[in-house]
Amino acid sequence: MAMSSGGPGGPGRRGRYRAMAEINVTPLVDVMLVLLIIFMVAAPLMTVGVPIDLPKTSASALNQETEPLTISVNAEGRIFVQESEVPLENLVPQLRAIMESQPAGAPERRIFVRGDRGINYGRVMEVMGTVSSAGFTKVALLAEQPSGAPAAQPGQAPAPAQPRR
Repeated sequence: MAMSSGGPGGPGRRGRYRAMAEINVTPLVDVMLVLLIIFMVAAPLMTVGVPIDLPKTSASALNQETEPLTISVNAEGRIFVQESEVPLENLVPQLRAIMESQPAGAPERRIFVRGDRGINYGRVMEVMGTVSSAGFTKVALLAEQPSGAPAAQPGQAPAPAQPRR
């Protein structure tokens, strides 16, 4: 007389499947890795949209808590605040309006002046002089870091040149 064992659990036990209480994190890691790569590629493209050929410098990047205002002077000598073109005579009123719109008690925002490498140095200094004479004290020139220097961390502003006083 042959006896049936009744399945994998021994005689009288039914083969039941136990619920799996673990989360499979492999798809989550894959998705996060793809998102990381996308943001690493897209982050440098989110800078100010006015094309400027910056001079190179070996100065290190400064840590910034708030996004600075960027004034750009392109190769034709036109002036841009962030991405909108502004005549020199309207530069100070627009900067004052931007500064007045920030919350009370917030630290003064830095103003970075970017000048194209081929532009006349006097035009860049004219813009800096206009901004400085209007009472803005945190004004700095921007320069491009050489290719061997460490790049700025994501979320940081480009490296400004060391201001001379």
